[in-house]
Amino acid sequence: MSLLTTLITRLDRFNQRHPWSHNDLYAPWVVRKVAASGAREVLDVGCGTGNLLALLRRRADSVIGLEPDPGTAAIASARFADTPGVTVNRAGFEGRDPERRWDAITLVAVLHHLPLEPTLRELRASLNPGGRLVVVGCHRDEGPADQLTGLVSLLLNPLIGLLKHPAPAAEPPPHMRAPTAEPPETLARIRAAAARELPGARVRRRLFWRHTLVYDHPA
Repeated sequence: MSLLTTLITRLDRFNQRHPWSHNDLYAPWVVRKVAASGAREVLDVGCGTGNLLALLRRRADSVIGLEPDPGTAAIASARFADTPGVTVNRAGFEGRDPERRWDAITLVAVLHHLPLEPTLRELRASLNPGGRLVVVGCHRDEGPADQLTGLVSLLLNPLIGLLKHPAPAAEPPPHMRAPTAEPPETLARIRAAAARELPGARVRRRLFWRHTLVYDHPA
């Protein structure tokens, strides 16, 4: 086993003992982008246990969360059972109301689970005129820029984990147990698809193996 492999293995074990959510790190940014658009009706695709829903409900009149995983959806449904303006449906993006349009749609670590180009087209069609799409996505590393941000993320990850979760954990918290998948597309391919399907979309590489995409549908 090489020195690098040994280091990565040890870091992975440390990170498992001090878990923290990369998705939750970007949640305040997502909410700011949604609020800046003036959205009142929001759809959150792949809402998980509802951490982002809890923040979005403070800035919107109506928030619908879609979550296909049964156990995760059950947690979210129970969490917001008595919360006005928040609805959780056990469904994926394909289970949304096809006739409805939203002022804003959010996806956090979800897009790579779906077919890229068809989903981008359907997301665009699901926005009201002037609506905003906000995505925090995962992509497959390719090239020096991804390697550099990946290295920085690798070094920062245990430090932030120790600060956020100083006590060793026996298992990940509920909001980090939903099914995951390796992203098939590189950032270059995602940018190219966004340029075709979402003209004017802004795509940025971010730390912790993420990228962001913001698209404003023409009014």
